[in-house]
Amino acid sequence: MDNAAPFGIWALAIPACLFLSLVLIEFLRPRRTPVLNRFRRWGTHAIFFGINAMIGRFLIGLFSIAAAANWAAMANFGLFNLIVLPFWLQLVLAFIILDFAVWFQHVLMHHIPILWRIHKVHHSDRDLDTSSALRFHPFELIISILYKSIWVAALGVPVVIALAFELWLNGNALFNHSNINLPRWLDRVLRPILVTPDWHFVHHSSRIDEQNQNFGFALSIWDRIFKCYLPESRNSRDKQLVGLEEAQDEKPANVIWALSLPLRKS
Repeated sequence: MDNAAPFGIWALAIPACLFLSLVLIEFLRPRRTPVLNRFRRWGTHAIFFGINAMIGRFLIGLFSIAAAANWAAMANFGLFNLIVLPFWLQLVLAFIILDFAVWFQHVLMHHIPILWRIHKVHHSDRDLDTSSALRFHPFELIISILYKSIWVAALGVPVVIALAFELWLNGNALFNHSNINLPRWLDRVLRPILVTPDWHFVHHSSRIDEQNQNFGFALSIWDRIFKCYLPESRNSRDKQLVGLEEAQDEKPANVIWALSLPLRKS
């Protein structure tokens, strides 16, 4: 029996509800006025989402996070299958370790040139809103699934926990990419634990030195521990430009331009 099957509906319903809720808040309480045409950008991001969904569906037959967890369980492979731990402790440790793994992958995507060529498709967006969390090149999707699958198998993470982590990670990505005007007091309360929209906004600066700060996706501790945390853009939160320095025009809203970006010389 497929242990992942009962989670299929939740894996769709929870992110969809969160996405729609954040979009509504963005309309009612926006953080910034969009630079590019909103609906053209959303169309581009919808195409990215559709392509990645099809690729993800195809990869299930080859490798996936759920498949890695199931294989580790059947092969009695991985840390949690070799050391007896209560479920709650496996849950806590898996979330912390996998969150670090995702943070470290993000650092690598910025510092290894061939990976940056792929990841900068995400950074080329000149606005930041909930739909930006869907703007990842298919090459990056494949790399991410393989990378996380290796970590899940090495840890021997139970499939229930692995899928719960994916939901948690995706939910945080939608939240911290959103263009919601979060009250400053609430931002200060959340920052010691979670990556907030203003925190992640700094990472999407057009300045390269600021792109190499604030790598966190969910937990905020790693940026503090490894001293790559910047509270606010050096140009101030209201004057910060978003995107790539070399693409401060209309091109990032074009899906063909964005998909072909990794294939072009910088």
